[in-house]
This record gives sequence, structure tokens and C-alpha cells, in this order.
Amino acid sequence: MWYHKPVINEELLQSLPNLKIVANSGVGIDHLDLKLLSSYGVKVSNTPFVVSTDTADLGMALMLASSRRLVEGYQMAVSPDTEYFPADWLGAEVSGATLGIVGMGNIGYKVAERAKAFEMKILYHNRNQRNKEEESSVGAIYCKKIDDLLRQSDFVLLSVNLTPQTCRLIGKRELELMKPTATLINISRGLVVDQDALVEALQNRVIKAAALDVTYPEPLPRDHPLLQLRNVVITPHIGSATKKTRRLMMENMTDSIEAGLAGLPVPNEVL
Repeated sequence: MWYHKPVINEELLQSLPNLKIVANSGVGIDHLDLKLLSSYGVKVSNTPFVVSTDTADLGMALMLASSRRLVEGYQMAVSPDTEYFPADWLGAEVSGATLGIVGMGNIGYKVAERAKAFEMKILYHNRNQRNKEEESSVGAIYCKKIDDLLRQSDFVLLSVNLTPQTCRLIGKRELELMKPTATLINISRGLVVDQDALVEALQNRVIKAAALDVTYPEPLPRDHPLLQLRNVVITPHIGSATKKTRRLMMENMTDSIEAGLAGLPVPNEVL
């Protein structure tokens, strides 16, 4: 499966009585009904580890692009109407700022490793607290309550799987807890954020900016208000989009398929 296609529903499963395995690209499996697949005796695999490095890199790229207003700066630099560069055109500092990471899995932890090099104060919220050695390695402080993280962070980065518990995890209440100078960065799934509430928060300067690699739907309708806001940076879901990683994803998928067909333990099987 690539880009959630084909759609795996009961009709398809009934038409494929010999199906052994569904190999899914990427980490997210929110588009798959695991109970339904299991009832047909079909195994599922994904590629959770090979995407972590590139997705963490993109998270940092979005943070830097938003804080330093790179898209606006580029547009100013190349515009035929530009006669001079204004001296009061300013961005925000990343180095030394506070980063709140929501979801400290493989990707979130790699973001923390990168943020440490920027001398950022790192907070994180996760279902389970990392061990002390892992925390001290990146200088991360655990926030048991997400509210505490939201109130303190200059940048809030979302790196969680989409589940019923995380759907619209960030809504109107959570956005209002954030600093008016804060930026929301989403490299997980679009539905983790209440998009209507985000538009309202950005329009009313409840928060300063947003940097999004994911939205819902993808792509957004061309008249969507998020596309009109200058304090938003949007990329087309390219967290894992490098040549090396996409090749490794394909290799992971074929390894899982071959194992599934041979009746062997499936690498990266989703249970």
C-alpha cells in the first residue's frame, strides 16, 4: 500500500481469498481496520523505523522555516516589486527556545537529539515516560500533563500516531493554552489537530504561526483559509520523501511480503 491505496475493505478482502499480507508504507496505520484484516487471516506490516531520521529532519526544517520566515523572505527576495529589504523584518530565535514534543517515539526522540544541538530546552509529553538515561542524553523534561507543556513551549511539535485518543488532540482549548508567540508544528497526521480551531487561532493571533507537513484532506482545497495565511508554512506530506528512505521503505515492504508468503515471521508486523 502506498498513499493508503488500494482501500482495504471487506469487499476487497472477499475478492482476494488467497491474500496473505498487506505491506503498508510509512508508520501510520489509522487507515487500516486491523480487526477486519485479522478476521480474514491477513497479516499487516509497516515501515516504522526507516522513516524516523528524515521525518525528524523535516520537523526541524519546518521549525526553522517558520521561525525565520523563510517562505516570506524568499517571496520578498524574488518579487519584481521589491525595491529594498526592510530593516524591521524580523523572525524568532530557535536557539535557546523551549521546544515541546508531543509524542516521544522514534521520530520525537530524533527531533530532541537535533534540538539539543540548538541548545533548546526540551519538554515532552508521552503515554510513557522515557528512562532517565534517555532523558538525560537529550536533556528532555517529562510533562505528565500536556497542558503544562503547551503553556511553556515556544514551539510545540506533534509526533504521535493517529488513534481515537489522539484525533483532534489539539483543539481550541489546547491552542488557547499556548503562548501567543508560539508556533505549532505537525509532522504526524492532519487529524491530530482540529483544523477549524487552528485557522481561527491563527487568524486571531491566539498563536503566532503553524508549520504543517500534514493536513486533512491532502491536498487541501485550493480555497482553504490555511493556504491564504502568511503565518503558515505547509509542505505536501514529505516527511520520509528522500531517495534513500523511500528505497529502504520499499525494501522493508518486499522483505515483509516475502516472509508473509513463505509463512515466516514478518519483519515489522503490526499486531
